[in-house]
Amino acid sequence: MGAAMAGRLREAGIAVTVYNRTRATAEELAARTGAVVVATAREAAAAADVVVVSLADDAAAAGTYGGADGIAVGLRPGSVVLETSTIAPETVAALAALAEKQGAVLLDTPVSGSVAFAEHGELIVMAGGPAEALERARPVLNILAARVIHVGGSGAGAVMKLALNSVVHGLNLALSEALVLAERSGVAREMAYDVFAASAAGAPFVHYKRAAFVHPEDAAVGFTLGLVAKDLELILDRAERAGVPMEQAAFNLRQVRAAGEAGYADRDLSAMADFVRGH
Repeated sequence: MGAAMAGRLREAGIAVTVYNRTRATAEELAARTGAVVVATAREAAAAADVVVVSLADDAAAAGTYGGADGIAVGLRPGSVVLETSTIAPETVAALAALAEKQGAVLLDTPVSGSVAFAEHGELIVMAGGPAEALERARPVLNILAARVIHVGGSGAGAVMKLALNSVVHGLNLALSEALVLAERSGVAREMAYDVFAASAAGAPFVHYKRAAFVHPEDAAVGFTLGLVAKDLELILDRAERAGVPMEQAAFNLRQVRAAGEAGYADRDLSAMADFVRGH
């Protein structure tokens, strides 16, 4: 997702400086887009007034912001950090405090949409944090997103993303089970999927994941089942803190963990259908 957003910004003529913990990944992106590669997250942060961050999980965020070569120490006073990762609101608070010490502002701006949505500037952004900082970052966000929704103060974007992903991951499992049910009962896979897509169940997720579900043998990895498990753990932690029972999410996590133990952790989330087929 980070590479897709960087590519989109370069297409719009924005100067982009990139850092990736795997340097070869950054260099491949630079070769395609003309972005500038630097050796540390500190250097990348120091090069920009708007810093866009996309990381896998909370541990990666803590590691990339902290330390002598981390994002935080490189931030310019007055800069805005757009933290697009799916992380806990508690982590957002800790990162925002690091940014504030440097005279910068961190907004939690997780996104909804696939890599293709990022490439075409069609993401949905859920923003948490000060409105004034959001307005300063809008020229960048408007290149990446079809809609930017300011959902509240710091941490609100992270909360909203977890709530949204509880729906998406629930849909992923329901779609997987329903598709296999139709197949086992004699309905062709492609035909069944067409019905789902045309019905009340036809959310954008169902449409953009069609190829992955219909032709799983050719499915590129857009979002791994391992990351789905991480999201569901964050969702259930937030639910416990908020006093909200989420039995569907708990069952979903058990199923995703079982898929991971069966060797599916690094496959695309649509591989839940293959996991169901094997049981």
